[in-house]
Amino acid sequence: MKSVHALLAGSIDYAGLFPPAGLAMDRAVANYATYRMSDDVWALGRFILPVMRLEEWQQVIARMPADGAGPWRLSVLGSGDLAADLMHVQAFNHHDQGADGAIIDAIELKATSAGEIAGLLAGRPSGLDAYVEIPLDDALAEMIGRLAEVGGWAKVRTGGVTSAAFPTAAALLSFINGCHAANVAFKATAGLHHPLRSTYPLTYEATSAVAPMFGFLNLFLCAAFIRVGVSPQEAVGILEESAPSAFQFRDDGVSWGPHHLLLDDLQRTRRTFALSFGSCSFTEPIDELKAINLL
Repeated sequence: MKSVHALLAGSIDYAGLFPPAGLAMDRAVANYATYRMSDDVWALGRFILPVMRLEEWQQVIARMPADGAGPWRLSVLGSGDLAADLMHVQAFNHHDQGADGAIIDAIELKATSAGEIAGLLAGRPSGLDAYVEIPLDDALAEMIGRLAEVGGWAKVRTGGVTSAAFPTAAALLSFINGCHAANVAFKATAGLHHPLRSTYPLTYEATSAVAPMFGFLNLFLCAAFIRVGVSPQEAVGILEESAPSAFQFRDDGVSWGPHHLLLDDLQRTRRTFALSFGSCSFTEPIDELKAINLL
């Protein structure tokens, strides 16, 4: 369906190395290589790894045959030593660019205060997107404002392996609204591998606790509907929507209640605002979209 593809094309940054999946490098790399050759590649984003594991990634990829699908796109998580991280990135990109190589075109950093942000983004080479994870606290608006000033993008953590890691809908909405007001694009990570809001296990363990989680459809559609002027109360309702039938996808757009988005609204939202989400699974989001007849 055209509207589903418009909303989700290239959206799933594969984070198989991280909890709750926590795969070994060789397994995560093999998975991503498989996804690159699958019918679902249209939804696949970057491969995410810590910058300090680049050498390990290179050792694994060197043992694999070239697939002819073009360079891998990588996003690296900073180590806390920005100067060293940028040196690693530049050395890697100089060495691995090519038809069957890889390119690091994004780096993901963390800041705890607005004062840190300018320094984090100083010296960033052109062509390297920078996402800065910021806390959902009283300094949120100031930090988003600083990102707008220096040309960085925001990152929000939407879950984890404990229930305490999940923000409230109101807190998440404050983040989305703040980014919209400041014209700052964002990505999200953690706890987003299901399409719709519901209660799910926190890990893959048989005895895992459960918690309410946001869906990636909720997040991206909330961002898109905010851009066309839904009220704060309606935006919370979109984030908390759990019924698959509430979002009516058609080839020419999607509706929620009396509100409508056209394909152009979805494409603009993804291109300029809600850029991607990190997920430790690629198959779960795809399989669950198929289960609710969206693919």
